[in-house]
Amino acid sequence: MGARVISPEQFLASVFWARELPEDERERARRGIMLRVLEPGTYFIHRGDRIDNWIGVVSGLLRLGSITTSGKAVTYAGLPPSCWFGEGSLLKDEPRQYDVLALRRTQVALLNRATFFWLFENSVAFDRLLVRLINERLGQFIAQVEHDRTLDSTGKVARSLASLFNPVISPFVGKHIDISQEEIGLLAGVSRPVANRILQELEKEGLLRSEGGGVTILDLDKLRHYGE
Repeated sequence: MGARVISPEQFLASVFWARELPEDERERARRGIMLRVLEPGTYFIHRGDRIDNWIGVVSGLLRLGSITTSGKAVTYAGLPPSCWFGEGSLLKDEPRQYDVLALRRTQVALLNRATFFWLFENSVAFDRLLVRLINERLGQFIAQVEHDRTLDSTGKVARSLASLFNPVISPFVGKHIDISQEEIGLLAGVSRPVANRILQELEKEGLLRSEGGGVTILDLDKLRHYGE
């Protein structure tokens, strides 16, 4: 589907950082954003692609990962609604290091390179936002390395789900996300049957509720610290 300009109403409703900008900067940012819809299974970005946009997930779910030389798909993170990414590739002006795949029908917002750098060079509020996001994302990836080396399958599923509800990286998610057991398995690195079993365990512990093709979080703090 072709890209289209985001409306002022949708901009404020779906782009969390818009509210942090002064009105003139907010309008400049809005004019620099286009919306695009990705169908399930679409590779939005391939490793090695040049990145000309800062990217936000408006709805749906993206998977950040890569394919090993043996053909195995490896997942590094799920990118839920209100999550923005790709600032590192833009700032370093280097090809994208990982693949980005749409796990379900997903709408993305694309802030063009020129507008991104205008905000970067002129907006104090925008620069503070970038520092906060980069710092939080660094902490998230360091934690993921620890989880992969120290947690069992239940802990990995719990922490993978918790990461989708990060209040800094994806503050508009709320307490519910549409996600299938297969998608949870992909993000946590386990099979769908294992993900199903673990979700039942976590539900019995009162940490979440599986419903309507998605998951509602009941105790994010315990989910985030599961296995400690």
